[in-house]
Amino acid sequence: MTADDTVETIIGRFGKYQTWILFLITIGRFPTEYQLTNVVFIIPSVEYVCMDDNAYNLTNHCPCENMQYDQSSIVSSVTSTWNLICDRSQLASLAQSILQVGILFGSIFYGHVSDRYGRKFASILSLVSEVIFVALSTVSSQIWIFIVFRFFIGTAVGGTMLCCYVIIIELSGKSFRPYMTGLIELSYILSYFTLPIIAYFLRDWRHLQWATSLPWVFVIFYYFLVPESPRWLITMGQKDKASKILTYIAKKNNMPTDNIKELVEKAVMEAQSSRTKQYGSYLDLFKTPKIRIYTLITAFVWMCCAHTFFGINQYIGRLQGNIYLNVMLSSVSLVPGLILVVLASLYLRRKIAVITSFAVAGVSLLVFIVLPSGMRAAELTFAIIGQIGAYTSFVQVYLYSSEVFPTVVRNSAMGFASVFGRFGGFIAPFVVNIGIEWVSILIFSFLAFCAAFLCYFLPETKDIVLLNTIDQTEKSNKNDTVVSR
Repeated sequence: MTADDTVETIIGRFGKYQTWILFLITIGRFPTEYQLTNVVFIIPSVEYVCMDDNAYNLTNHCPCENMQYDQSSIVSSVTSTWNLICDRSQLASLAQSILQVGILFGSIFYGHVSDRYGRKFASILSLVSEVIFVALSTVSSQIWIFIVFRFFIGTAVGGTMLCCYVIIIELSGKSFRPYMTGLIELSYILSYFTLPIIAYFLRDWRHLQWATSLPWVFVIFYYFLVPESPRWLITMGQKDKASKILTYIAKKNNMPTDNIKELVEKAVMEAQSSRTKQYGSYLDLFKTPKIRIYTLITAFVWMCCAHTFFGINQYIGRLQGNIYLNVMLSSVSLVPGLILVVLASLYLRRKIAVITSFAVAGVSLLVFIVLPSGMRAAELTFAIIGQIGAYTSFVQVYLYSSEVFPTVVRNSAMGFASVFGRFGGFIAPFVVNIGIEWVSILIFSFLAFCAAFLCYFLPETKDIVLLNTIDQTEKSNKNDTVVSR
């Protein structure tokens, strides 16, 4: 029996207590999700009338020194506060993209803190840091100061995303994890839906930043109710703490508490003995042919996936019509996408599900390009369909990637792919700001098709027993480890 089996045996696959923890984590991640989606309101593409003598009151004229911004939708934004137009528009793209750079560094830093000092400590530290840096960003006096704080917000966002995900996954049983693929995304969809409502009443970007961070400070206290991961405690050999936490959770879930100490002791011994086995590193991702190919493919897939998703997400805020309604409709449209993700994880092969999602994104964006101008409803519809395709592929790629690689290099492979994913998210705003609409959309569509094509060369992982070593992966055939249902 492994440590994973031990935890599920003692506390169940997903009981009342795990549901309570999921609720806390869902609410606690709201500030994080707001920072991922608020770019369309705090750093938007703005309309203005140039009041220079030689500009003749032209709209969006460059160069321009005396501009009058359109305040009908957004009264004050980062763009209008520091005049990020014309030759300064690249600063707006940088302010958007720097968050992704911060997420990359935050994932690495808080990943180390989480492994070294525990999931709970890392989660609280990242959440507190995020609230502090968001608050500091609202009092920035210069654009470069805002960009610096935006980077540190990103580090905290990366930490919160990683650590909260790990906590709830490690408290869940193996058989419940396909459902967690969808449930963990509840915080994103709920925050995405409520953000335009808050932004509608708070049309100054500083007020919006405050409102989406400080009211959630009380969640920090809730996080003290979240236990340390018993799996991490078992790995660290802390059997007494692990037994105490597992006993408490078992009682809450009305599970038997007999022999918990014996089960934990056995799991600790297995965890300690496994430390003498093979350990992987980033270099091991490139030493053998199959792992090397899988590494390169997944890295490029992650880059295309993140680039397309974040690009479409920002582009929807630029569509004609009411920006608040557009974003709200976009968030609502992700709900069926979330249901499809769970169903696909349960009933479809991984490869078919992921390729289909990428293809839906690519085709819908191509249709968007050829639509006649003025068809606002159709433009919004196909943009949202493209976002659903990109969103479902993003969620599924997490699960697919974790199943492709053996245990000894799984975290290294996910971390390496995440680097490329953040790079894709970093360059997305620059593509959005190219200025030629069909070129931007064509790039997003092309990369979605590229990702779909590359996924064809990855192995099928539905219903497999996860491999542990590199040798097992190199020697395995396509269907060697498939478990019959």
